Amino acid sequence: MHAPELAPDEGLFNDYKKKGLPWAEYEPRFLALMEAREIEKKVDPALLVNTCLLCAEKTPHHCHRRLVLEYLQDKWRMELDVVHL
Repeated sequence: MHAPELAPDEGLFNDYKKKGLPWAEYEPRFLALMEAREIEKKVDPALLVNTCLLCAEKTPHHCHRRLVLEYLQDKWRMELDVVHL
């Protein structure tokens, strides 16, 4: 399933990947984007059971998947089991 609402928009992605936007600036911008999109209202929690979120980053420290899951856990007030492969 393709869920573009869980990914950064093209401008933010390009700022980070091509223009070298520091993670400390990327993270709050991506969190604000998810907030504006209200992804917590558009994603069914059941969709994240036994699901793999893909990302191009090598580690979870600088990864939008981690931000998505932390954001949703906070909004849904529920614990999601997260395993970084």
